[in-house]
Parts: sequence; structure tokens; C-alpha cells
Amino acid sequence: MALYLIGDVQGCDGAFERLLEKIDFSPSRDHLVLLGDLVNRGPDSLAVLRRVRAMGGSAQSLLGNHDLHLLGVAHGDRKMGRKDTLARVLLAPDRAELLEWLRRQHMALHRRIGEGDDLLMVHAGVVPQWTVADTLERAGELESVLRAPDYGDFLRVMYGNEPARWDDGLAGEARLRVIVNALTRMRFCSADGSMDFDTKDAASEPPPGYMAWFDVPGRKTAEATVAFGHWSTLGWKSRPDLISTDTGCVWGGKLSAVRIGASLEERELIQVKCPQAQKPG
Repeated sequence: MALYLIGDVQGCDGAFERLLEKIDFSPSRDHLVLLGDLVNRGPDSLAVLRRVRAMGGSAQSLLGNHDLHLLGVAHGDRKMGRKDTLARVLLAPDRAELLEWLRRQHMALHRRIGEGDDLLMVHAGVVPQWTVADTLERAGELESVLRAPDYGDFLRVMYGNEPARWDDGLAGEARLRVIVNALTRMRFCSADGSMDFDTKDAASEPPPGYMAWFDVPGRKTAEATVAFGHWSTLGWKSRPDLISTDTGCVWGGKLSAVRIGASLEERELIQVKCPQAQKPG
């Protein structure tokens, strides 16, 4: 059985289909983890949702910021943006089933690879104070809220940049907001873990006083390998503690899959070129 990680599809179903063909994905033989942002900005979010849902247990997906945005719009708590391409999902006859499936996806996943290699999978990042176990526990808190009957109460207070730093004493909506911001929005943070949400540049161009979240000294997930998407200006990056998979498909880049072998050192990058669905900026 092969394990494949795929970065941000963002509604680019044609590229997604071609990538699955290129890796010769078999639902009976292989397992696929999509690292968030299945939808939005690309031309066919509806087809992507239907395709992944139809894969059943052979595929798992993380929730990214665009996926949560879709849930917020569908619930009436967010407005559609001018670049959003979610209308077909909202008008689909199977809308209710797709949205119910989506809100039951994961905020973080963990796999043990080979003889003790830890693979932690998130959409955006992990605050430096969290261990792998902490990350999974905090993700579980958020998953429980999103899967509850009254999840709309959280969607109404989900957005906002404050608090910008994790504290173990946080509670209620403030605690959940920090968790969702770290797991689905973060790129840069300071040495004390304060997050910046304004800068979307490459890791080499951090705002003053900040650095890429994965370069913070003393980060407690550094002994694991963290796989993530979200950061198209970072692009493909592979090092012992890191796999970055968002290679800008929706902007005319590539859609990337990473095949994980018997150990986390065994990584194969497979890509397909993508037509530009939107222009950056």
C-alpha cells in the first residue's frame, strides 16, 4: 500500500484527476491524504468534493481555511468574496450531504511510518509550543465542535486575528480561534509564538520580528516531520522535519503529490501542470 499526500486542490478537478491517473491511484491498494483546501478559487469545487467523498475510506482530508469558509458561507455566517467560486456547491442537489461530509473531516492527522517515524499532517502550521500530541488534542477539540449539532455557533465567532498567541489558559471561543488560526492560516510567527496573518510572501521575506513557523527555535514538533499545504509562495520544500506541498495549482503552477515510502526519507514528488484559474493579488 502506498501513502500519497496531495496539496491544495482548490477546486481544480481536472488537474486532480490527471494527478490521480499519473500516480495510478488505486482505492483498493493505496491511501490518500489531502492536506486541506479542497475548494474555492478553482473552476469545479463541486466535482472535487464529490470525487473525494466517493473515495470512501481510501482518502482522508484535512480542513483548510477555504473549506471552513465554505461551511461559513453555507451556514449564512460569511459572505461570498469576489474571487470565490463556491456557487455550484451551494446550489447542488447534494449540497447537504457534501457539507455534512466536509464538516466531519479532520483538522490534523498523524501516521507512524516505518520504524517510529512520526508524520504529522496539518493544513497550515503548528505553533511552537505544541508537541505532536498537543496538536492532535487541540485538533480534536475543534473537530468535536464542528461535528456537533450547534456547530453554527462556532462559525459565527470563528474569524478574527486575536488572540494571536497560544496560552494554555485560553478557553471558549478565544481558545478555538487560536487553534483554527494556527492549523489553517498561519505562515509566520515570532519566537514567542505570536502569529502574523497579514503577510503571504515567501519564507525568505518575513515581516520584522517574525519568521516562518517551522524555523522558530525550540519548536516542539521539530522531531517529527510536518506535512502541510496552504503556502503557495513557499512552494515545494522537503527536509527531514518538513514537507510543503502547495505548489500553486490554482495560480497556474502545479498540483503536487508526495509518495511516502517505507520510511519518511523515502519521498517521491509527482506533479502535473495546472491551467491558471485565477491571477494572484
